[in-house]
Amino acid sequence: MTLRLVLAVTVLGLAVGDVYLHGMRGSNNRLNERGRERANANRLFDSQNNNRGGYNQGSLAYFAGSIVNLEWTNQHSCGDPNNHCEIILQYMCGNNTRDGTTTRTIPDRRSQCEKWDCDTDLQFGMHENYAYYRNCKNRERNKGLFTADQNLNRNDARSTRQNPNGQRRGYECPEERDYYPYWGPTPWMDIAILTNNATVERCEYYKNNSENVLGRFYCKYPDDYFIYKEATNRGIADIPITKEECENQNLGSDAAGTAFAKPQWVQADPFGIPPPECVEADWSRDNHNGNGLDGFPNQYNWTVPAHTISDNCVLRLRYNITTGEFAEGGFDSSINAALNSENRNSESKLDVASQFGLTTEEADDRGYVFENNPDVKVFEDTNVEVQLAINTAQYGRTFQDRSHVFAIRPKPDDVVEGQSIFNMNVRGKRGNIVQTYPAVEYDFAPNRVQMKTGDYIHIQWTGSDTNPGNNDGQGRQGTDRSNMILIRNITEGYHKEGALPEQTSANQQQGHWASNYPVFITDDTSFMGFSKADIIAAALIEQTQFGGDMEELDDAGTYYNMGLRRITTPGVYNYMCTRNNNFSNRSQKGRIVITTAPFVQKKIGQAGGEVELPNGDAALQIDPDALSEAVLFYIEENKGTLEKSTEEQKTARRKRQATGEAAPEKLDDDLATEDDADTGSSASEIISVFPLELRMNRTKARLRIKYTADTADTTFVAMVTDQGTYASLPSSRVMSMDGGNANFQISGGGKYQVLKYPYVPVIIAFCILAIVLIALVVGLAIFFHKNPSARYRVMRMMGRDV
Repeated sequence: MTLRLVLAVTVLGLAVGDVYLHGMRGSNNRLNERGRERANANRLFDSQNNNRGGYNQGSLAYFAGSIVNLEWTNQHSCGDPNNHCEIILQYMCGNNTRDGTTTRTIPDRRSQCEKWDCDTDLQFGMHENYAYYRNCKNRERNKGLFTADQNLNRNDARSTRQNPNGQRRGYECPEERDYYPYWGPTPWMDIAILTNNATVERCEYYKNNSENVLGRFYCKYPDDYFIYKEATNRGIADIPITKEECENQNLGSDAAGTAFAKPQWVQADPFGIPPPECVEADWSRDNHNGNGLDGFPNQYNWTVPAHTISDNCVLRLRYNITTGEFAEGGFDSSINAALNSENRNSESKLDVASQFGLTTEEADDRGYVFENNPDVKVFEDTNVEVQLAINTAQYGRTFQDRSHVFAIRPKPDDVVEGQSIFNMNVRGKRGNIVQTYPAVEYDFAPNRVQMKTGDYIHIQWTGSDTNPGNNDGQGRQGTDRSNMILIRNITEGYHKEGALPEQTSANQQQGHWASNYPVFITDDTSFMGFSKADIIAAALIEQTQFGGDMEELDDAGTYYNMGLRRITTPGVYNYMCTRNNNFSNRSQKGRIVITTAPFVQKKIGQAGGEVELPNGDAALQIDPDALSEAVLFYIEENKGTLEKSTEEQKTARRKRQATGEAAPEKLDDDLATEDDADTGSSASEIISVFPLELRMNRTKARLRIKYTADTADTTFVAMVTDQGTYASLPSSRVMSMDGGNANFQISGGGKYQVLKYPYVPVIIAFCILAIVLIALVVGLAIFFHKNPSARYRVMRMMGRDV
């Protein structure tokens, strides 16, 4: 039997190298350990990471619908030509999912667990459950996969090219770990796929084949068969992975001669949730812990789903890399079992020869073959050989990290609809950069965030009391502590940076990034509109904790939760942690920018997508193939009315273009601009789409704006380009304008607004009516003036004295 997988995430790495979750905090299999090296790399899952990675604790609770900033470092680059990279984000929840209390691996024999039930033996950490692993270790492995020259020692799903000996880590299934999308049922729900090659076809494949929307077929054995086999300690028949072999399987009978029911080929239900997002991976460099652009770790903003409410969830990040020796980054369907070596002593049949213009014989003679540590003759006219450090189990390769268990709580009923909830946490652990590596030092997570008034913030963090005792830091050895307090202002000698143009004024900034002293708190201190009690609680960890050793927060707890707070005061707020701010592990600082303008930002790539303001006032729809690369869109809503440029503005714009300060403006030929454009009063707010300079095919990009107008009004769409030119869009671009929603095509960034003016025939009708009424009044006045008797009779009829 062979089963060919067309798209497989068999990828990664060329060294013992790594991916580490920092927000949420990744465990790397750690649990409250005092050693610098983790105690058990096989506790829950196969990370293939460095033993020094991971955090002792990380359990937090998040509200459904809130935004969690996921942050990680991957060691071997991504979004870069150096390799083909994919990052798969998933999560699962289960009644018995837990961190456990021991670093020992959960047993795979029920007899070694309390009450013969490993699923409920709380001392052991557990993600996937016992039944899941039992099925894995008895299920036939996919023999259609490329395994190079690796010798797989088992015929079940525990043995893979990366795990040929079938070693166990928790209840994880090695085959499922190494390949995505997997062909059997799993407990993992997809969040996002970040890939070097986010083509429309690739992303459609991922979305359509995600277990979120497509249930998996599997061979279902009767429960009493497993119970009998385990009770009698007898072997379980291999579970087939094809329909034909499943339905032909005969399970025999029990000791009493009662035949077991035949297996059934059934389809498991999908999770019934939206498909994952698929978008280009952000760039990150090799080594240096894999930081991305501008020195920051790569991130993904996850909106916590409301369809799963549980106190027992875990997040998984898999980092898959494949080298250039594999066509299509390893996704070519021809890379399959037909290329495997024929015996233990021969190389694989992966075609390396043609990549160098060599014949098969020449490649064999010179070592240009895909096998472990080949000796390669680089020079044609000499016998000098160089040995390549190749391990075919690691070309490509999958690394992994998982969070500690976290909770998803229902969104409170009093949260105003259309307002966002942001999570503010702390990443890192005690120690200097050498002692913590490849984990990181303390920082707020996210370090910088933008919100708007009316949004909510959930401030919470956690830590450990069991870090290595000799790690540098303030306060009691081995302990994590954080607090949050405004930084003082610096009024002289420094530029007061941080405020965003047209959003917050300089006098709304609180604190200066360069300062290392906290502000002096008074009754007038403003911190996002928090009460003084909240400000004190964030500074001292607990409102009631004024005694004990609190100078360095030693007597405070490792966990702090301010709860959900609504933001009421705009401004730029710079804050710090007073404990973790020395020269060994400085500086734990953060910045929150609060604007009054509703906004949203989202990255959209070749596969297309939609970005919508939280209040629903505007949404941008990008079709597949509208973009050649990923773009971070930012949409903002502001009050006001778009207007034509003044003569002074036009002159200044022409001068900038003439001197080269601005490129010559390329306007679409169907736009009516400046003097020819229509004007009116506002029927909607101004919707700004950034990047302003972005240009797209207008047939593949649409903007929807909510507006309000009377039925007698004439409505149209106006815009202002990135260089300030006012224009009105032709009716051919407007797809629909009804029900209070204007849907129209756009060709790039800019400021857009629905404008209106009264319907002209109605105005004319009102004017004519007014003229008629005026003429009637004037005519009557003249008539009565010339005919006093008629005026007398009319007044008597009205009962008035004359």
